[in-house]
Amino acid sequence: MLRWMREQLGFDPPHQSDTRTVYIANHFPQHGHYVPQRFADNRIISSKYTVWNFVPKNLFEQFRRIANFYFLIIFLVQLMIDTPTSPVTSGLPLFFVITVTAIKQGYEDWLRHKADNEVNGAPVFVVRSGSLVQTRSKSIRVGDIVRVAKDETFPADLVLLSSDRISGTCHITTASLDGETNLKTHCAVPETAVCQTASKLEGLQAMVECQQPEADLYRFVGRLTVKQNEEEIVRPLGPENLLLRGARLKNTREIFGVAVYTGMETKMALNYKSKSQKRSAVEKSMNTFLIIYLGILLLEATLSTILKYAWQANSQWDEPFYNRKTEQEKNSSQILKFISDFLAFLVLYNFIIPISLYVTVEMQKFLGSFFIGWDLDLYHEESNEKAQVNTSDLNEELGQVEYVLTDKTGTLTENEMQFRECSINGIKYQEINGRLVPEGMTDDLLGESSPHLSSEEELFLKAVSLCHTVQISYDQTDGLGKSFPQANGSSPHMEYYASSPDEKALVEATKRMGVTFTGIKGENMEIKTFGRLEKYKLLHVLEFDANRRRMSVLLQAPSGVKLLFTKGAESSILPYAISGSIEKTKLHVDEFAMKGLRTLVVACRRFSSEEYEEVDRRLHEARTALQHRDERLAEAFDFIERDLELLGATGVEDKLQEKVQETIEALCLAGIKVWVLTGDKQETAVSVSLSCGHFHRTMNILELVQQKSDSECTDQLRKLARRIREDHVIQHGLVVDGVSLSLALRGQEKLFMEVCKSCTAVLCCRMAPLQKAKVVRLLKTSPEKPITLAVGDGANDVSMIQEAHVGIGIMGKEGRQAVGNSDYAIARFKFLAKLLLVHGHCYYIRIATLVQYFFYKNVCFITPQFLYQFFCLFSQQTLYDSVYLTLYNICFTSLPILVYSLFEQLVQPHVLQSKPALYRDISKNSLLSMKTFLCWTLMGFGHAFFFFFGCYLLMHEDTSLMGNGQILKANRLMFGNWTFGTLVFTVMVITVTLKLALETHFWTWMNHFVTWGSIAFYFIFSFFYGGILWPFLHTQDMYCVFVELLSSGSVWFAIIVIVISCLVPDIIKKVFYRHLWPTSTQMSQLIEGDSGVSCVDSMCCFSEGERQHSWVGQAMERTLGRWDPTRISRSWRTSDPFYPSDRSILTLSSMEASHC
Repeated sequence: MLRWMREQLGFDPPHQSDTRTVYIANHFPQHGHYVPQRFADNRIISSKYTVWNFVPKNLFEQFRRIANFYFLIIFLVQLMIDTPTSPVTSGLPLFFVITVTAIKQGYEDWLRHKADNEVNGAPVFVVRSGSLVQTRSKSIRVGDIVRVAKDETFPADLVLLSSDRISGTCHITTASLDGETNLKTHCAVPETAVCQTASKLEGLQAMVECQQPEADLYRFVGRLTVKQNEEEIVRPLGPENLLLRGARLKNTREIFGVAVYTGMETKMALNYKSKSQKRSAVEKSMNTFLIIYLGILLLEATLSTILKYAWQANSQWDEPFYNRKTEQEKNSSQILKFISDFLAFLVLYNFIIPISLYVTVEMQKFLGSFFIGWDLDLYHEESNEKAQVNTSDLNEELGQVEYVLTDKTGTLTENEMQFRECSINGIKYQEINGRLVPEGMTDDLLGESSPHLSSEEELFLKAVSLCHTVQISYDQTDGLGKSFPQANGSSPHMEYYASSPDEKALVEATKRMGVTFTGIKGENMEIKTFGRLEKYKLLHVLEFDANRRRMSVLLQAPSGVKLLFTKGAESSILPYAISGSIEKTKLHVDEFAMKGLRTLVVACRRFSSEEYEEVDRRLHEARTALQHRDERLAEAFDFIERDLELLGATGVEDKLQEKVQETIEALCLAGIKVWVLTGDKQETAVSVSLSCGHFHRTMNILELVQQKSDSECTDQLRKLARRIREDHVIQHGLVVDGVSLSLALRGQEKLFMEVCKSCTAVLCCRMAPLQKAKVVRLLKTSPEKPITLAVGDGANDVSMIQEAHVGIGIMGKEGRQAVGNSDYAIARFKFLAKLLLVHGHCYYIRIATLVQYFFYKNVCFITPQFLYQFFCLFSQQTLYDSVYLTLYNICFTSLPILVYSLFEQLVQPHVLQSKPALYRDISKNSLLSMKTFLCWTLMGFGHAFFFFFGCYLLMHEDTSLMGNGQILKANRLMFGNWTFGTLVFTVMVITVTLKLALETHFWTWMNHFVTWGSIAFYFIFSFFYGGILWPFLHTQDMYCVFVELLSSGSVWFAIIVIVISCLVPDIIKKVFYRHLWPTSTQMSQLIEGDSGVSCVDSMCCFSEGERQHSWVGQAMERTLGRWDPTRISRSWRTSDPFYPSDRSILTLSSMEASHC
């Protein structure tokens, strides 16, 4: 226990070295000096809380919020000093918010506990004492030998020891880890592959030395030492020997593996990344508004305290006859009295800070996020994928995007490759009807003769069909052993699987041309050249990596010659080529790229026996090294992959996704700039940009490429900036490559961003993943602080997606890492238009109104309380009953704004999508600007003055009310304080509810239900609350107040007059602005299709068609002398494009014109 505590506190870390030693089957050395290393158990823990720490940990997290902490302080102040309101008024809303949030978070964590228990309790088989024993997954220890059967997932990270095949190989899929559905081949070392039973494995004397756990899924460094006949045999271990937890065994009956990483130390668990918290622009504005209202609160409390003491300077009011001071009060410190009074006023006005705003916003975001998943227009039928929301906190940010930064391959394109052309020995070829035809020739000229290949053509096709990591899948029930004879032929059931779509396309192309890769049997790669079987012994595979940008295979040909086949990007192959048609191939590669094809260059090298021995020695030393293995491997690879003979190049087409051009055009019309960040070469990227509409033919294309030094890059940037200033009328596009970008970011970030922002479109090519993230960071931290959105589909896009304000993952063919690390995921790039233009627009206008309405209604609520102090000598007497104080935000006014924030639409979805320019109306957080916020706040103060003084002026001389503010009825006195306060509260509840109704453009049955239901609920509740003597209440101040109040006709008259007086100015203002300075969105509300008009505004709409003004609008126009019936016409033509097949969940049935 003590050691565990020291580990948790960081004083005694469990891993003291950079490597770990794992003894297979836990056969530890017998000498007494060995101390076993301690490793984590195999439990997976994704939960956040336990039974013991839930309450303190959850409370700590919730009170980190400023509003919650503020109300806690207010509650404690109410407990400690004599305040005008009960502690319940602050404590109950705080308790409600804390409880609701705790229940939500507790339920989510309980689901995580439940999932963890299912995983940890799954049955597994381990080898103990020479036999298989069933146990639970959480009981697996490092060193245990685990047996996994076909289609089961691996319960820990295992080093493969053996399989049911003599070769010790097995096939797995890692779809749950990275989304790749292709089969991957893993292998065991020969010394353990023969141990295929539990008894043999129990007698195995071996140990694994490997690195400590790390998150990289594709990196593993270790070595296996096997003791046989008193001799130790050392074998290197790499990623091909490691079976990761979460992967699934396929096409293999069973395997045995030793657990090297368990539980939270597995690579899958280490990749549980808690994404950095992203905050939307709305949330930042909300915090600013809270600070402003906190300032108003402090000002009101300070002013009230000062005025109280100024008033009490007159002895008549300092100690009136009805409230004599005690000796203790007379002798108390004036400073303490001032502080106490200040805190009492702070408590009295504290409801100006809307505590329920947070919980309402959370509910709105959580519930509103379901609309994205339910939208059928975002569902991709072919892949059976619907839109996915990973972060609901950023819904409204979708409506504020200014820059879209997108990957190209798999995002703008399909990532489905088709072989088109190739270059062999300086001659261009194309595929026609499965035959390799030189350029300029047709299939007719070749005749019907059997295909014949020259030696150069045959060597090129063999290199392409052998230099890859493609796997083959067969229709079978058990392992591949029984089907290999079939694999040697060209089976119709044979299907290629590859992690790279390029490799699959190339191998399939060579198969059509007569050179068929038929699989790997034992140590041999087998191909059939026009039916002739050839076996190449696979000696080494030099894996692809992003730094080298190439991969190679070392083979022994049937003739015994040692061959190296290499393929990769032209920049990583051509500099190392010393023979072949280098110049012609360069020209052909550029031509392929200009056509938008993806290019790869193929080369070979022949080794003598002496050269191969040196190569084999270097590779063995590098692969068995435990320290700096990557660096030593890179050196060995560079030694091998040089002095190459150039064979040719390939051109593969990657088709554009459907409606990419239309989507980019829509985003540009919406005022969103699109930047493309890709790893492809410049010519390919420019060609695709032109074809997808990112670049236009009339656009002036500027280049910042192939810069060699900082000074050269700076000079070029200045030239570009000057050229843009001189040709400011023309649209410009900018092309930047990765090397030039690195130079530009060394000290010219400001100039570089100035050039980029002056261009309509930017294309960055040859970009590394971290460079993509740097561009995003540079853009979002520029002085304008624009909102950025990054789109990508592969693991190389994750850093960019996480860096941007909003990250979108495309469910493509490059795995699910981008999707898992994104905020939102969609199946196709074309869905981005509706996600931003429709969902983003709706979410933003909803939450913008929600935030400002909350502050407005709380100003209406508390300002009469402040005004009332001028009439009660600042005695801190509350105007409202404590129950009303408590329930105002929780019950009486909460549901209408919540329903509004879920369903409101200013314009129907198909109009928003067909008219992207409407997106500009909400850009730059325009609906939450300081001007708009102050308008809402001043409106709240104005309405509050109407409530208070309207009730005071209309009722203080009424015959049913006595001059001293008391009602005399049925020979009993009722204090006028509660009557007056209840009247003000009633007017306020009705007005703020109807104010929201005026703001509502899209009415559903739910809006009607909660709007009128909230008012009805207030009246019903007040009747019951004031009509019964409740035994648990210590005071009965409100008994019969509400009933007697509403029995007066004067009260009803006052309510109607005050409500109308408050709302009519708002209506006039809305109509005035709507008809004199309408926004594009307001203009679009006038026309909603050919079948009449929906309810476009509560007070201003057409009832008969497009040419009939509402009576309010007509009156306004006539008053201003601007009425012209012929001026009002359809602002858009009927021929304009619309989206009639809109199946969004957002398109709820709107009100008919007759209901308007």
